Amino acid sequence: MNTGNEPPVAEPTPGPREPARDARGHYISTIDDANRAAQAARLRADNPKMTYQQIADTVGYSDKGDCWRAIQKCRQAVITGAGAELIASEAQQLDDLFVAALEVLERDHVVVSHGKVINGADGKPLLDDGPKLAAIREMRMLRESYRKLYGLDAEQKVSVAGSVRYEVVGVDTGDLT
Repeated sequence: MNTGNEPPVAEPTPGPREPARDARGHYISTIDDANRAAQAARLRADNPKMTYQQIADTVGYSDKGDCWRAIQKCRQAVITGAGAELIASEAQQLDDLFVAALEVLERDHVVVSHGKVINGADGKPLLDDGPKLAAIREMRMLRESYRKLYGLDAEQKVSVAGSVRYEVVGVDTGDLT
């Protein structure tokens, strides 16, 4: 029975190898955990013949499964980082192409036929809309490339729920038994 006069109970603090947890009890990754995982990944890379249990014992994991999961996490982080760099590089190339197309769009182009500039009735050169329209098409295609690069055009999943009722017409249900 709680009378309200008891001293407050202190939250247990994690031990040296006990994982830190948030208020809901979820695991919190610390810098020490990341350093230990990185050390395990380096050991695995430098010593491929070393077993996961040997690495776990060296680095301080409780078992080889925890060691393996930590190394997999490191591998995934490297892949994710390399993927982000690749996406940034592709985006920069698309940016450069977009700027070049925009420059074409902003310029005036004159109609040329057989190497000569064609003038209108007023004596001024006729403007050619072809290069501007081509620049607009290119810019539209570049925008599509951006959407694909960033996954904005991902497939949409549609859920269809319902039921089907079959009715046989012209058959007496008594004849079915």
